[in-house]
Amino acid sequence: MTLKNLNIDKSWTLFLDRDGVINEKLENDYVKHWSEFEFKKGVVDDFKKLNDVFGIVVVVTNQQGIGKGLYTKEDLELIHKNMVYELGFFKGTVHKVYFSPYLASENHPTRKPNIGMALEAKKDFPNIDFSKSIMVGDSISDMQFARTAGMKSVFIGEETSNELIDFTFPTLPEFIKAL
Repeated sequence: MTLKNLNIDKSWTLFLDRDGVINEKLENDYVKHWSEFEFKKGVVDDFKKLNDVFGIVVVVTNQQGIGKGLYTKEDLELIHKNMVYELGFFKGTVHKVYFSPYLASENHPTRKPNIGMALEAKKDFPNIDFSKSIMVGDSISDMQFARTAGMKSVFIGEETSNELIDFTFPTLPEFIKAL
């Protein structure tokens, strides 16, 4: 199966993880301030192409640094506001950003791999059909999120063998090219 076989059109929804997909992931740390946020190479330039293909594009991101007290919801909202603005300046649109501020140990329904953020998105955008959705992420919990919700999964990173992964690309821009 290839991406072309899916016949993706504007009736499809794209779910994107943030850290490691849209922006550089900080090793053993969290992006706590806009000054620490760095888009991955090619993402800003290519993001608009996602909007040309998908009807809805949302970001779903675990942010347990809030639960750890390392930054606040307000700090995170400012980061996301700037991220959305920057992408918009280059004609790319993120329809909404969802985040889970809870610690992994809390196993909160909104924290991936649980699908609470997907359900929130469906409530906000009733046209979302999970069988016509793709989750792009860089962790196995992102792939579990996709599988549990009934979405296709795209793993960003090194080629890895896992039954939860439908497609693998080294970067988000490589995934965009394949569309």
